[in-house]
Amino acid sequence: MAETIKGLRRTAYCGTFREEHAGQEVTVFGWVQRQRDLGQLIFVDLRDRTGIVQLAFDQDTDKAVFEKAFSLRSEYVVAARGKVRVRSSRNTEIPTGDIEIAVEELRILNKAETPPFEIVENCSTAEATRLKYRYLDLRRPDLQSNILMRHRIVKVIRDFFDKNGFIELETPMLIKSTPEGARDFLVPSRLHQGEFYALPQSPQLYKQLSMVAGFDRYVQLARCFRDEDLRADRQPEFTQIDLEMSFVDVEDVLAVGEDFMRTLFKEVLDVQLPDALPRLKYNDAMERYGSDKPDTRFGMEIIDLTDAVKNCGFGVFASAVQGGGTVRCLTAKGAASTLSRKEIDKLTEFVRGIGAKGLAWVRWVEDTPASSFGKFLTEEEMTALLTTAGAEKGDVVLVVADTVKKHVLTTLGALRLELANKLEIPREGFNLLWITEFPFFEWDEESQTWVAMHHPFTSPLDESIPYLDTDPDKVYAKAYDLVLNGIELASGSIRITDPDLQNHMFSALGLSQEEAQQKFGFLLDAFRYGAPPHGGMGIGLDRLVMQMLGATTLRDVIAYPKVQNMTEPMTDCPSVVDDQQLVDLGITLLPQE
Repeated sequence: MAETIKGLRRTAYCGTFREEHAGQEVTVFGWVQRQRDLGQLIFVDLRDRTGIVQLAFDQDTDKAVFEKAFSLRSEYVVAARGKVRVRSSRNTEIPTGDIEIAVEELRILNKAETPPFEIVENCSTAEATRLKYRYLDLRRPDLQSNILMRHRIVKVIRDFFDKNGFIELETPMLIKSTPEGARDFLVPSRLHQGEFYALPQSPQLYKQLSMVAGFDRYVQLARCFRDEDLRADRQPEFTQIDLEMSFVDVEDVLAVGEDFMRTLFKEVLDVQLPDALPRLKYNDAMERYGSDKPDTRFGMEIIDLTDAVKNCGFGVFASAVQGGGTVRCLTAKGAASTLSRKEIDKLTEFVRGIGAKGLAWVRWVEDTPASSFGKFLTEEEMTALLTTAGAEKGDVVLVVADTVKKHVLTTLGALRLELANKLEIPREGFNLLWITEFPFFEWDEESQTWVAMHHPFTSPLDESIPYLDTDPDKVYAKAYDLVLNGIELASGSIRITDPDLQNHMFSALGLSQEEAQQKFGFLLDAFRYGAPPHGGMGIGLDRLVMQMLGATTLRDVIAYPKVQNMTEPMTDCPSVVDDQQLVDLGITLLPQE
């Protein structure tokens, strides 16, 4: 029968003891990491969220206590009372390695079956098994350290925004379904059958209403939900550091964002970020890196070969230029010894897999460079290409050509990251930068129309307004992203509050007044009563913690995550519900094909 803790009270956590505590009588609680029976001597490593302390049982230990220690097994839950003493054989591998607790009283609070995997750091057991038993997985010191660091980060976040005059407001979880860019998670209403709530993709409209309400500076650690396919840095439910400010323009919001990041990195990691974060306009980021979230911890920027090859004899290059397109390349310095022909073939398949027609290349090993297209170029044309590419002996040049410039840039952007991985290019530190002046519209090849890149309340740049009806490709937004090491960390904008401009924008987006009123009427009505100029952003807390800890997946920084197919193995969620629940909601399930 399990014992109780009656009469015992923890005096300190296991991982907090040091040599200066020798002689103190203490009480600790925790889980047995392991038991070592040396005959007349038993050692038990006791673990809690702070670390491990050694419990010692020897010839001076009460016989009943010694026998109880002999019965201990991994993951038993125990309480121990005794005196701290200096160890005769010190362990430099753990912070408590200079001391041990000579146990005088031991209670077994609960026994445990043998767990399906060992509770140790960097456990090699398959993730599927560990997620099935997530409550055991979370006992591992490395995961506990991540979750505790997340707690510390959240504490700094709340302190920073409180100090800077932000009011923490909670917004509803059951809201009206409005277009936000991803699929909504819908919640059927029992009282209003046939009608649905949506779980918020963001608190966007509510935080704008909070500005109308006069709160001036809003912040919330908001739970958000998006029904979209998962990947390493995406979960269907996530936490966003959501903020909004009144009487501001772009520079004011960016200043708060930078101050926040400097404070957070300094207090949590003791990392000093620059006084001013670098900025890139969207078009410049695409031209240089082929991405609006570039990893700037390494170079290898995209090079424009269009002028150098526009009149060359290679039809792929010449026809791309003549068709209004472009020819661009990446130059991998010193990579000729690593990128064999076989490896280049793999890269060719990689770019074809993301939509490119092919990959031309130059591999410069011998005095004369080898190339997939060299026989079509004169010596002068090849020299011009290599000079423009900045190539020399030992380098590899990888070239993409297409009549659609965006296809070339995005292909090379993805190839750049693939090359960095293949070449094991060092990527260290924390490179933050702002991406600004996003295009307001983008051309959709499928529908052959201009479509919005942002929600309809995003304000265009003042100088772009005259082009709304005539040249959509010249309209840019007062929108900005914060990028950290190639991950989009935050996104935001200045909002439209002028009714005439808002109606104009709805028209440009193809929304009739009736549609706009139906979808956003409550916000438009609120704006009639005096809306201050305002703007803000949402910062992904999970991604931020992942980057600060150097984790490779969000699952390492979220206590109870979903897996790739959007299920939770531990609780077997989602699951079927009984028929009566469906009847109460007025729902009939269609037979599955």
